[in-house]
Amino acid sequence: MVTDRTAPVETAALAAEVEGLLAPAEADGVFRDTRECGGALLLAALLLISPPTPRPKTDVR
Repeated sequence: MVTDRTAPVETAALAAEVEGLLAPAEADGVFRDTRECGGALLLAALLLISPPTPRPKTDVR
């Protein structure tokens, strides 16, 4: 009868890799500066409250 002695080592390595993927050491993502976000928010607010562009006047006869 043949026993596979590499299976427990491979299983342990695979389990460690899966645990590493499920609980990463650092959070993945893009972190932005608060001033950058505040500036973008202010710009968006100014664009939303600005008056619409004037329409050309039509001649009514």
